[in-house]
Amino acid sequence: MVFLTTSAVTRSSRVSLKAYSSHVACKGTRPVIGLRPSSSSAHSDAPNSKSLQGFALGVGLTLAGAYVVYRGSIKLDGTNVDSAAHASVRADSSSKTTRHLDLPVPPSASQYASREELQQAIAELREAIPRKNGVATDQDTLSQYGHSENSYHPTSPHSVVVRPMSTEDVVKVVNIARKYRVPIVAYSGATSLEGHFSGISSGDICLDMSGMDQILEIHEADGDLICQSGARWEDINRILKDKGIPLFFPLDPGPGATIGGMIGTGCSGTNAVRYGTAKSEWFLNVTAVLPNGEVIKTRQRARKSSAGFDLTKIFIGAEGTLGIVTEATLRLAPVVPSKVAMAQFPDVEHAVSAVQEILNTPHGPHIQCVELLDDHMMAAINGAGLVSRSYPVSDTLFFKIQGDDSAIAATARAVQATVARHSGTRFEFAQTDEEGAELWENRKYALMSTISSIEGAKCWTTDVCVPVSRLPELVYETKKDLAASGLKSTIVGHVGDGNFHALILFTNDAELERASDAVHRLVHRAIDLDGSCTGEHGVGVGKREYLTKELGEGTVALMQTIKRAIDPLNIMNPTKVSNGIISAGGPLTCLLLH
Repeated sequence: MVFLTTSAVTRSSRVSLKAYSSHVACKGTRPVIGLRPSSSSAHSDAPNSKSLQGFALGVGLTLAGAYVVYRGSIKLDGTNVDSAAHASVRADSSSKTTRHLDLPVPPSASQYASREELQQAIAELREAIPRKNGVATDQDTLSQYGHSENSYHPTSPHSVVVRPMSTEDVVKVVNIARKYRVPIVAYSGATSLEGHFSGISSGDICLDMSGMDQILEIHEADGDLICQSGARWEDINRILKDKGIPLFFPLDPGPGATIGGMIGTGCSGTNAVRYGTAKSEWFLNVTAVLPNGEVIKTRQRARKSSAGFDLTKIFIGAEGTLGIVTEATLRLAPVVPSKVAMAQFPDVEHAVSAVQEILNTPHGPHIQCVELLDDHMMAAINGAGLVSRSYPVSDTLFFKIQGDDSAIAATARAVQATVARHSGTRFEFAQTDEEGAELWENRKYALMSTISSIEGAKCWTTDVCVPVSRLPELVYETKKDLAASGLKSTIVGHVGDGNFHALILFTNDAELERASDAVHRLVHRAIDLDGSCTGEHGVGVGKREYLTKELGEGTVALMQTIKRAIDPLNIMNPTKVSNGIISAGGPLTCLLLH
C-alpha cells in the first residue's frame, strides 16, 4: 500500500485592505475589476489541476488503506496499536511516499526542531523573506502574537513571526518549516476566542497573513471575487459599495475578521439565519499551501461542481491544521434593502416560539437577522449609556427584515401579529434607516455594554448551539447555573439558529475559575441537548476536550486519519482540534488538537 504523505491547508487571518490600484481585464461584455494584478497569485490552472489530482489521490489512497487497517489489526481511535510496527517507520520529509501497512507516524514533541535547528530555520527564513520587518524575533512581538486579551486558555509565545506577502512567500516558509520540523501557526485578524493562534511550547513559526489583504479580481457578472486570505470581510464589502457594485459578502462574524480566519473557524454571524454559514457555498474554492510545500486550488470558479471530493470543505473549520489558505474565491449576494424591528417578551420561551413560527411561514425568507438579547443584557445596555435611549428590561428580539417595500411591509405585519400571539409586550418597527440604526445600536453595543457594567471586569464569551426548540431550556438552565455560581452574565443569541453566547464577567482569579467551571457545564448541557460545543467560534484548544462526546470516537478518528495523511510531520498548528499523535516507542495517543 502506498501512502502519499502530502499535507493540506487551512487558516489565515487579519488585515486592513491597503490602497489599491485598479486593474481592469475585460471578459465578455462586462469588465472584470481586479484591485491588484494577479501575477503574484498562484492561479496557474494546469499546475493546480495536477496538484489537486495528486492530493485527492493521496487522500483517497490513505483513507482506503486506513479503512483496511482499521478493519484489521489497528484501530484508528487509539487502541490496539502495534507499536513495534510503528517504530519501524519514520516519515521522511524529503520523500513524498511511504510504503507501509500503517499511516505515516507523526512525531512527538521531542521530534520537533532542537533549539539549534530552530535558530538555523530562523536564519534561513531571514534569507527567504529579506524585506524589512518580514521576519521578527523581538520578545514583545512574539508575546503579542501568541496571546489574546479575549481568550483565557493557556498560551505560549512564538519563536519567530514571519509576514508573507504572496503564496510564493508562504511556500518558502513551509519548506523551511518542514526541513527543520518546526510547527507553523497561522495568524491574521487575531479575533478568535479559543486559543487558535497560541504558540507551541517546543517552538514555532507564527505566519502573519495580514499583509496578504488584496482583492485580486472582481467578477460582477458572475457574482464572485478572488481575494487573498488576509482581506477583511468589512473592507471587501466597503470596496464593493464604493465601486457601485450592488453585491456583498454576507458572512459577518464580527469586526476585524479576515477571510482566512473565517475559513479556518467555519464562522457565521448575525446573517446566518438568512444566508447560512461558512460551510454553505460562500467559498467556491481556496488556494492552499500544503505541508509538503505544494500549492493546490481546490476547484474551479464555476458555481456548481460534482467533480470528486469537496476538498474546499476539508479546509473550512480545520483551523490551519491541514495547510495554509492563501487565496479564496467568494460567492457574493445581491444587496437587498432592509428595515429593523424590535419585539419584547415575558421570557425566552415565548420569544423563541415566536421566531420558530415566523421562520416557518412564507415570510421567513425575508428575515435577514433575528437576535435575542436577554433581560440582563437590556439592563446592561441601559446602564452603559452608549445608545440614544433606554428600553424596558425584558427578553428582546431584534429583527432585520429584507426585501422590496411591499415584502418588508407584509413581513413586518406578519411579525407583529406573531409577536402578539406569543404574549409579546412591545413591538417597534423602524420606518426609516435612521430609526433602524438607532434600534440596532442595542445589538451593536451588547458586548461593550456588558463589560462596562462592572468596573474592572473581564468577559468570557461562550459559544454553543442547539436545535432551536431546545434553546429556551438551555438558556433557562444556564442562567440559573450562573446565578447559583455568583457570576454576573448577559446573553446574546442568534436565535434563528439556536446559537447563543453567554457573556460571563469576572474580576479576579477565583471568579475566573468559577467561570471556567460554568463554561464546562454549559458545553456539556448543550451537547446533551443534541447540540454543539461551538456554533461559530471553532475548536482551537478551548473546545478540543468535547469533540469525542459530541462527534463520537469514529468521527474524531476519521478527522485524525485525514490530518495524518495530509500532515504526517504534524507541523500545521499542532495541539489544535483533532490531531492523532503517536508518541515515540509507545501506543497511539489521541490528542484532541486543532
